[in-house]
Amino acid sequence: MEKVYIIHENMDWTRHLTARLDELSVPYEELDLSEGILNIGKEPEKGVYYNRMSASSHTRGHRYAPELTEQVLTWLENKGTEAVRVINGTSAINLEVSKLKQYILLQKAGINTPKTLGAVGKEQILNAAKELDTYPFIIKHNRAGKGLGVRLIRSYEELDNYVNGNDFEDSVDGISLIQEYVKPVDGHIIRAEFIGGKYLYAVKVDSSDGFELCPADSCQINDKFCPVGEEAAEKSKFRIIERLPENQIEKYEKFLKENHIDVAAIEFIINENNEVFVYDINTNTNYNADAEKIAEKYAMLELAKYLKDELEKLG
Repeated sequence: MEKVYIIHENMDWTRHLTARLDELSVPYEELDLSEGILNIGKEPEKGVYYNRMSASSHTRGHRYAPELTEQVLTWLENKGTEAVRVINGTSAINLEVSKLKQYILLQKAGINTPKTLGAVGKEQILNAAKELDTYPFIIKHNRAGKGLGVRLIRSYEELDNYVNGNDFEDSVDGISLIQEYVKPVDGHIIRAEFIGGKYLYAVKVDSSDGFELCPADSCQINDKFCPVGEEAAEKSKFRIIERLPENQIEKYEKFLKENHIDVAAIEFIINENNEVFVYDINTNTNYNADAEKIAEKYAMLELAKYLKDELEKLG
């Protein structure tokens, strides 16, 4: 029997989707690629393969899960027949694990991003800051997730002390980003959610407590603001807002289509001059239960419906 195959490495981020699939009586199987074997001589089983691999997998001890996932997705896309549907394939995993690649393609599409330099090595990080020559700025990981490794730097001396001190945290891929700091006009960032390549809703996120803004990973923020799944937080920093401007939605949907991404969140900042800067594309998107309950919009349910529809199209 055909089924939905969920590619992931973190059950905490997957069980809420499987609950919705159960609710809709959709057959599924989990493919936990935190480790595994790939036999490229075999033909893939018929079904819908949905990739939910995360760039932050290394923080859960799954350092090579994205690399394995890329190989599996390549196998599915090239060995699979018309009986195989891949959602968020190789193009998605390549963007998930590299912010530099995201910015390159966003700029190609005419979408504004913060000025960014990539650097490998402590000396080159310092040289990149000199080249950017803008203060304050942000240093962040090229491959991260959850806002890990993001630090606001106010001077060259502060960067020098950080990079050459005991607190320096290198990116798992060795590439650090030196990026202009775009100050949100109201202290919030906005995260636009897309399912099936179409806009679902946008959520406004209070960034006053720092840069770790994942809407679901409570363990990274001491359970203070980000509930996982169906439990509501005492105080939510996430709020679903009115629809974004249509031209902005159209531009983002076009970008996702051109890059073969079906499910994603696009995060952006609006500065005091009303300029929009996209700074992250998250292809392993999670949702905040507290905000959804208030707005009565449930993205995991919509995602489950989308996967069901795609499975039915296979016949």
